[in-house]
Amino acid sequence: MAKKKSESDVSVTAGGGAGDAPAKPYVVLARKYRPQTFDDLIGQETMVQTLRNAFASGRIAHGFMLTGVRGVGKTTTARILARALNYETDTINQPTIDMPAPGRHCIEIMESRHPDVIEMDAASNTGVDNIREIIESARYRPLSARTKVFIIDEVHMLSKGAFNALLKTLEEPPGHVKFIFATTEVRKVPVTVLSRCQRFDLRRVDVPRLAEHLKSIVANEGASADDDALVLIARAAEGSVRDALSILDQAISTSFGGAGGGTVTAASVRALLGLADRGRIFDLLELLVTGEIAKALAALDALHHDGADATQILADLAEAVHVTARVKAVGPDAAGEGLALDEKRRASALGDRLSMPLLARLWQMLLKGLEEAGKAPNPLAAAEMVLIRIAHTADLPPPDEVIRMLGGAPATRRDGVPAQRAPERTGADVTAEATASDNEAPARFQSENPADFDFTADPSDDEAADEDDVRPAAAAGVSLRPLTTFAEVVALVGDRRDAKLKIALEEQVSLVRYDGAAGAIDLFLLPGAAPDLANDLREKLNKWTGRRWIVALSKTPGERPIGEVRRERAAQEIAALKRHPAVAAVLEAFPDAEVTPVPLKPRERDDDSATG
Repeated sequence: MAKKKSESDVSVTAGGGAGDAPAKPYVVLARKYRPQTFDDLIGQETMVQTLRNAFASGRIAHGFMLTGVRGVGKTTTARILARALNYETDTINQPTIDMPAPGRHCIEIMESRHPDVIEMDAASNTGVDNIREIIESARYRPLSARTKVFIIDEVHMLSKGAFNALLKTLEEPPGHVKFIFATTEVRKVPVTVLSRCQRFDLRRVDVPRLAEHLKSIVANEGASADDDALVLIARAAEGSVRDALSILDQAISTSFGGAGGGTVTAASVRALLGLADRGRIFDLLELLVTGEIAKALAALDALHHDGADATQILADLAEAVHVTARVKAVGPDAAGEGLALDEKRRASALGDRLSMPLLARLWQMLLKGLEEAGKAPNPLAAAEMVLIRIAHTADLPPPDEVIRMLGGAPATRRDGVPAQRAPERTGADVTAEATASDNEAPARFQSENPADFDFTADPSDDEAADEDDVRPAAAAGVSLRPLTTFAEVVALVGDRRDAKLKIALEEQVSLVRYDGAAGAIDLFLLPGAAPDLANDLREKLNKWTGRRWIVALSKTPGERPIGEVRRERAAQEIAALKRHPAVAAVLEAFPDAEVTPVPLKPRERDDDSATG
């Protein structure tokens, strides 16, 4: 990475360095170390190389769309691009990416005060009148620079009318005009605008690269910081360079206390951001998976007392679960960048003890707990309830063991040896067991070691299962036929003699998605469909199949209705049949004759004949 120039290197108004006069105002790090050339940009090598090739070959577009999250350099890149388009020195008088020294227009462009580089914030200038001013200004040649550049920040905030007013000028602008747009919500920009621009997606800067960048800035500032502290800042910034510099600025002020001296440490950064010690987070996770509720709550109280936010603790726990699952899946060496060696070691050790289904269960419960804590009036109490729920769930028997206790298929141990199957039970045995005391259930479930079995499902679902969902599959009236397609679902509805629901599924719904293995159906209701059709289908499928189904409604249509497709296919078959010479001769001899489909008699399931 090239050494980054600060604004003070090219601007007479910037200040804040160690040798500046006291009268000059302090310039925050995010402004002081704002990139001035393409070489100063970090993490955007692909975009820089594409622009370098375009400038070298003279294939410079008239419109650019810069997208990305906040703080990755969209506006800065727009200014650097405007500077490159208007770069001019005593020896260079053409657009160029290489700008070793400030040109005649560079300082004014980078300070956003050049008359030929017009910056507009679309968030406060959203109307058609603002775009009309741009269109009118685009007619006139630049005053002093080579190219007139319009930079529109947060372009997605423009109104529909403003976008439409801009289209013609954007498609065929004058030769001396360039447009550069920047947005964090590219999906809100009309496709008609995107198609007229070259799009560049500015990437998040990864943690190691960003930490190294912060380290160089700390050295330039004459400060000192621990590597772990810089990694914490880079991780908290989530790929945003501006966010990282803002946090670093605050961390230096906190550590120095305004008097100089001191070092930015990981502890001070955690206290500043309300983060918990990663080692203590793994300790808390180990307490939860072993079911030690009292110690886990005490650890939570200690973290909260030390300044960690309760909601952030849950987020850190979720991140620890994710790291553990990733290490277990791909190994410590490929688990991801930005992880300390101790984190990889602890995650690897924890992954050896926990199954992947259990980690997935913990992840889901923590995500739901984060949502609850965010809405709760007391986030700490909500976090405690989440931990209690997780601790109680950790030592529950796996679902395959529950099935074995109910007389289902034999469970499989982790060593590959099938668990001993329960003996066949008679009706009297089932009745006697059903009337046994509830206090005997925990003893039965604890008779086997839960660690010997794989977790294959999540028994901690907070939603109560319907009575029909938990009935054995062999119960009377339950269909064991697999439903691999939506057409088979409609056929099952017909077999159950529910004509009203069958007609609705054939004529009044559009299938968006069907997943028979997961029991998920997404439907789009056509005009005339009953509002409660999805709920009616879900309840009946639960009852008829002995399993749980999820029937959701989509806002966008999918496939055509089954009935419409069937009628169209029948019409095509009849039309093809009419073109047959023999049939055509009959129709010619008997003009009033009609060709109509004949319903086929359903073939019995045991009938292997090929005829219907």
